[in-house]
Amino acid sequence: MPTELILGGARSGKSRLAEQRATDHGGPVTVIATAEAGDDEMAMRIARHRADRPGHWQTLEAPTGLAEALQRVARAEGCVIVDCLTLWLSNLLMADAADLRAPHDADMLPRWQREHAALLATLPALPGTTLLVANEVGLGLVPESPLGRLFRDEAGRLNQSVAAICDRVTLVAAGLPLTLKAPPG
Repeated sequence: MPTELILGGARSGKSRLAEQRATDHGGPVTVIATAEAGDDEMAMRIARHRADRPGHWQTLEAPTGLAEALQRVARAEGCVIVDCLTLWLSNLLMADAADLRAPHDADMLPRWQREHAALLATLPALPGTTLLVANEVGLGLVPESPLGRLFRDEAGRLNQSVAAICDRVTLVAAGLPLTLKAPPG
């Protein structure tokens, strides 16, 4: 069934576009939220996202284990929004960060490697519609720290690998969607 990757920068309108697509879908909607409220500011961001969504939509919090969460909630008549892949990546990198030694290399992150592979294997087999929200972080400054650079690099690799298997890829800038990839026909 259809999958779409919706990319954009901070406050670009990517979540709003995913929510509009889900509304237009017309079926039941489940949001898989990957954010964790590690501080007051993040808790406020999470609350704002919740308030923006219709109350009848289901929400599943899954900071890790994304492939399993998708398998649990995807239905032929339904629509699933994953918001967002970038926070999911961050959660997994931080979980593995204690095992990192300089120079930082994704090969030293077995949990990230397993979960990334599981997501890529799961997406094409899901029933229904799946909308994946992710940040495009590769257009900014080079991060100062090795972990920051690893995050930026892995986010770019994640976006590329997911885009390759999605039916549609949309970049959002200033609230305006730009189709990067569309289904044939």
